[in-house]
Amino acid sequence: MSSVTENGDVTAGKPNEEKTYKKTASSAIKGAIQLGIGYTVGNLTSKPDRDVLMQDFYVVESVFLPSEGSNLTPAHHYPDFRFKTYAPLAFRYFRELFGIKPDDYLYSLCSEPLIELSNPGASGSLFFVTSDDEFIIKTVQHKEAEFLQKLLPGYYMNLNQNPRTLLPKFYGLYCVQSGGINIRIVVMNNVLPRALKMHFTYDLKGSTYKRRASRKEREKSNPTFKDLDFLQDMHEGLYFDSETHSALMKTLQRDCRVLESFKIMDYSLLLGIHILNSNVKEKEGESSQSASDAKRPGGQKVLYSTAMESIQGPGKTGDSVTTGTTNTMGGIPAKSHKEEKLLLFMGIIDILQSYRLMKKLEHSWKALVYDGDTVSVHRPSFYADRFLKFMSTRVFKKVQALKSSPSKKRCNSIMALKATSQEIVCAVSQEWKDGKHGILAEGQSYASLDEEVLGSHHRPDLVPSTQSLFEATSLATTISSSSLNVDEHCQRNQPMLYCSRSVYHVLYC
Repeated sequence: MSSVTENGDVTAGKPNEEKTYKKTASSAIKGAIQLGIGYTVGNLTSKPDRDVLMQDFYVVESVFLPSEGSNLTPAHHYPDFRFKTYAPLAFRYFRELFGIKPDDYLYSLCSEPLIELSNPGASGSLFFVTSDDEFIIKTVQHKEAEFLQKLLPGYYMNLNQNPRTLLPKFYGLYCVQSGGINIRIVVMNNVLPRALKMHFTYDLKGSTYKRRASRKEREKSNPTFKDLDFLQDMHEGLYFDSETHSALMKTLQRDCRVLESFKIMDYSLLLGIHILNSNVKEKEGESSQSASDAKRPGGQKVLYSTAMESIQGPGKTGDSVTTGTTNTMGGIPAKSHKEEKLLLFMGIIDILQSYRLMKKLEHSWKALVYDGDTVSVHRPSFYADRFLKFMSTRVFKKVQALKSSPSKKRCNSIMALKATSQEIVCAVSQEWKDGKHGILAEGQSYASLDEEVLGSHHRPDLVPSTQSLFEATSLATTISSSSLNVDEHCQRNQPMLYCSRSVYHVLYC
């Protein structure tokens, strides 16, 4: 049998042995969850719909399910247990907000056995996923469940204001009591679909202290890497189009401010990367997986559940980077520095950590031994700022323009020189300087941009600071278009145009 720690965490046993959690077999936990939810959700349908009141967040309903059955509950082959449901009316409202009907919720959770997942984190929790890939069920500690209960009124307000969020979407909080042991579980949205292979999975906090996957984790078939691994593997980050990048960063900023207001920290961004340019064998494996999923009876599609919907995307489904036969599963289209076409799946996880006394002491101790700004445990405001800075500067980047070929680079250089020559020609005329100061000032701004693109001729020892080829290409193109506008203005107001065009003729010849 697997053993557990004093806190009830799962420890590894023999490969073929069943996991236990708090001395309870995972099969018994799965069975109790399905029986309990089947009863409570079914019982909830008899209660009329109404507005959620403040007292609804603190209601706890309980039902006893003996193994021999009762007038209200079916017989089962598990030990007797009591099943508690926290804030049933409030969570019913949350499910309705995301378009989850009671029958669909029951079908997803109770029609087929739950699938147990390996736990990549250090929390020791058990993770289950429903067969239709819609929901994740996670065991949580007493303090986490208690914190979620206190969080519910603010969570309710935030979801009302904005249901599109990368924050976890909680659909239910329950507790299984058996043999004097309490096993608390939460039902959430599933961030990473199993139908698509995740070639890379990262747990990112924006911290560098001990943020590298362990050797044991790397040996897994689907390891979850960390911040330092990402900086090594994806050192130039991930590139998005301007609109998608803006939506993603705005969503992250808003979500981080919400977490900061609740004094929450130590959360992570779970990031799954699917490479569309994968080899034939992987595609065949994915198609067989999709075929097996297609055999399942189709349930509802939860609203705002995909990564693209969660960031308030413009309705794109990744068509710009996919073929007609690829199912994007709501992934966010992106590209790597190697020009690989990607689909990204992401969500903020582990938000049930409040910055209380123990966390303050933990950070103070680590700050004495290490650099306090690099450890993951930090005050909420600093944690949010560091998290956002890491995501915006090291992980998610904006593509300014398509990557240019060598011939296009030469063309852009000529266009930049064209703008410079026009300034020189226009600056010769004293009358032009006296009458059109605004145009000349504008020309000076073009000269400063030219210098940034072409490199300063005053300091040949300096290399121009350009973050990427995309930005340089976009800058040169902007200078070119602006120069043409100035040229047209010259044509309307001065005969200087003939001199200007002769310079152009020399340049192009």
